[in-house]
Amino acid sequence: MSIPFYVAPEQLVRDKAEFARKGIARGRSILAIEYDRGVLLIAENPSSALHKISEMYDRIAFAGVGKYNEFETLRKAGIRQADLMGYLYSRSDVTAQGIATAFSQTLGSIFSHEMKPYEVEVLICEVGADGEPNRLFKVSYDGTLFDERRFCAIGGKAEALADAVREGFRDDMDLPAAIRLAVQAFRAAEEREPEGWEAAVLDLSNGRRAFRRLGESEITAAIEGGD
Repeated sequence: MSIPFYVAPEQLVRDKAEFARKGIARGRSILAIEYDRGVLLIAENPSSALHKISEMYDRIAFAGVGKYNEFETLRKAGIRQADLMGYLYSRSDVTAQGIATAFSQTLGSIFSHEMKPYEVEVLICEVGADGEPNRLFKVSYDGTLFDERRFCAIGGKAEALADAVREGFRDDMDLPAAIRLAVQAFRAAEEREPEGWEAAVLDLSNGRRAFRRLGESEITAAIEGGD
């Protein structure tokens, strides 16, 4: 009779965490910044087909880094939950906090009970209506939920991006200024010129569905406008 191999629970958790962090570090980071009319989400993304930033509900957006198939699974599940909640109750009952909490529970359960954790970090943003504040929630691979203010970064370069944004952030920035600050932060964090951009905004001036993707020309015009 063979003796089963024993691994201390503390070591197992450390190994899972290291595995997940390495997978996330290989992905390209995403940054969310508040500006005077809403929230900007921007990422380095050379692909025009595989999106890391997407609409989730009326005033809510989703962004994910790490393994694409894993955060895409989470995104679709989040959309289904939001649609069901809005249908059964009311659209105002669908909130970024509720969606982020569900992601936190899902990722925490996977990390605790599955052999392989998800190699992802996700960001759920909501633009505030009627004077309410914007909400930025980060959910890590182990289900830890963070409630951020003003700006938030996820991915392997998250700390460097946040430090770069912190130095230049202003509460009265318009959208072009926020784009320029984000681009400068990516250049500083990556120590190179990014290979392409994916960006979107949550802006109440867009109507009930606040999400809008930014085209390459709009991003370029904002960058050149500050030169």
